[in-house]
Amino acid sequence: MLVTARSFEEYRAMFALTDKDLALRVLDCPAGAAGFAAEAGARGTDVVAVDPQYGPNASRLGRLALHEIEHRHRYVTESATRYEWSWFGGPERYTRLRADSARAFAADIEAHPERYVEGALPQLTFPERSFDLVLSSHLLFSYGARLSEEFHLSALIELVRVARREVRIFPVVLHTSDRRYAGLDRLRTALDGLGVPSRLDRVDYVFQPGADETLVLDCAVHGPLPTARPGAEDHDPVRWRHLEGTDAAPPP
Repeated sequence: MLVTARSFEEYRAMFALTDKDLALRVLDCPAGAAGFAAEAGARGTDVVAVDPQYGPNASRLGRLALHEIEHRHRYVTESATRYEWSWFGGPERYTRLRADSARAFAADIEAHPERYVEGALPQLTFPERSFDLVLSSHLLFSYGARLSEEFHLSALIELVRVARREVRIFPVVLHTSDRRYAGLDRLRTALDGLGVPSRLDRVDYVFQPGADETLVLDCAVHGPLPTARPGAEDHDPVRWRHLEGTDAAPPP
């Protein structure tokens, strides 16, 4: 998985966040070098960001993210026809928002380290129902070609475990195509069997063609969640594209 620096504005659009949502206690997992926690926190939101890259060396994350953004700018400029630009307007705004977000993240993790917790799905350290609203972008479903369906179910159950009201996941398509994750319906059925109904909401955000839906899980009332979950070891290490020299298409 590649660490990205999505902006507060992107989060609002991807997850259809309202001012009422931002008045809740919010978890962003995995957060990468996104600027959401920085700006949401500055606006008064009680927000926590979680990522496996946080910890003793987290201060370098913003710097590495800026290098990633430079690489990605070249890619999206050269491959502009691969993307839908109705929200961003063009590659220049895309890069400016991402770079500003990486800088906001880097400043905020120094000023407010308590907002940033080292951790990884599918095992988080928070007690049950620690957050009103849980957001998760561009890991689940996006990397469906690499992460097993067992991992997805375990991760979704863990996000439900720490949520009081809702979990929202964006997008529901593979990052390499415009196709929905093949196991999405099976996962929704499994969650429904645990008392966690779900719905797909169309949002006013699209960059990757076909990626304009958020999966919303209703966590208000559910039955006991399983504690034994397969797939916990199923994850990829974080990679830095600009350090590897790969030409494969980056995620949005």
